[in-house]
Amino acid sequence: MTGGRKPFGPGPGRPGIEPFGAAVTGIGLVTAAGVGAEDAWRGVCDTTVAPSVPHLPELDGLPCDFMYTVDALDATAVLGVAAQRLMDRFSQLAVIAAREAVADAGLDASVWDSGRVAVVIGSAHGGLPFYDEQHTALTERGARRVSPKLAPLSVVNGAASSVAMDLGVHGPSQAVSTACSSGTVAIGTAHQMLRSGACDIVVAGGAESVRSRLLIASACQMRAVSTRRDDPPAACRPFDTHRDGFVVGEGAGLLVMEHPEHARARGATVRARVAGYGASSDAHSAVAPDPDGIGIERALRTALADSGIDACDIGHVNAHGTSTVANDLIESTMLRRVLGEHPLVTSTKAMTGHTLGAAGGIEAALTVLALQHQLVPPTGNLDAPDPAIPVDVVSKEARRARFDCAVKTSLGFGGHNAALVLTRA
Repeated sequence: MTGGRKPFGPGPGRPGIEPFGAAVTGIGLVTAAGVGAEDAWRGVCDTTVAPSVPHLPELDGLPCDFMYTVDALDATAVLGVAAQRLMDRFSQLAVIAAREAVADAGLDASVWDSGRVAVVIGSAHGGLPFYDEQHTALTERGARRVSPKLAPLSVVNGAASSVAMDLGVHGPSQAVSTACSSGTVAIGTAHQMLRSGACDIVVAGGAESVRSRLLIASACQMRAVSTRRDDPPAACRPFDTHRDGFVVGEGAGLLVMEHPEHARARGATVRARVAGYGASSDAHSAVAPDPDGIGIERALRTALADSGIDACDIGHVNAHGTSTVANDLIESTMLRRVLGEHPLVTSTKAMTGHTLGAAGGIEAALTVLALQHQLVPPTGNLDAPDPAIPVDVVSKEARRARFDCAVKTSLGFGGHNAALVLTRA
């Protein structure tokens, strides 16, 4: 599919607002598919190599006792023992991804003290495993055994705080928590901050690690997660007829985003641009998406209007694609309604797991790489495509294509919807 980038001008439905393309100059990825942007990219493109989806002892006895893990990462070796002890795992993953993104962008220490750099990181649950651990300490050993670090390590803003401290950022640092759309909303917030002139650089995305018996038990009760205990790597199967739920994963995906004039002035290499952002609320259910997909449709149409790009120019969609029966059908039907049949659609969750609040950050980064490589990753484990899914879902092997514009969509519990439009640099 060949997409044509339209000249900048007021977006449809947004008279007088000039489209704005925030420059993506750096990527950091920590996923079960690979650690580092290039390894993660190879991991999601090659579905013949199974990611790490081990059974976890802390989940023994649950219908789903496995999750995607980043086993290739030795956080202690990267961060050091002292620093690691001051961060929950989701913050550790965020710091490691941020360091990679900053190095990729070619930024040096001189920018951090200016007050013109921001950090915006999304997470759905923050340091939930540490919270669980401390609750156990309280109930089994008493109040004196509870760590004084509970608040700073378990709160949702822990990743943003840790990244800001690690880099020495003195500009705004904030957390976003909109369930599974958190990472996408964080990037959209960064886009708005740059367009407003509030900042020159924003490190944005999502981070999550929920090795939590409590959370997985609840997800099992909701019947949201797969129970294919005999073959965990094949359990997450978006858009497949036999899908029975997602598999939780851990990871982080961060972008360095810059005002285009700032990136141009320093001669930065621009990987892609975030051209549009939209968000909406279903106002329908605490856990189920609007059955007609009206909320996510509103978010996508808003993002398209914000970008000034026509729907017919979108060549690729990295879908939310959770591998739940309802989500996949609702989302794909909406995509067909708004974008038509031509975009190549994928869900990369079969290779990364559903990383909850980190998903949007990871998948936006993968969309940037898809634009750069002109290659759409396949949807893993898609052995029997659901005939009710009305879009062109890439399966088995990555597909070569020509496209200038792509979309990332996200849906979150509570009806939090978000969409991004990204374009080639």
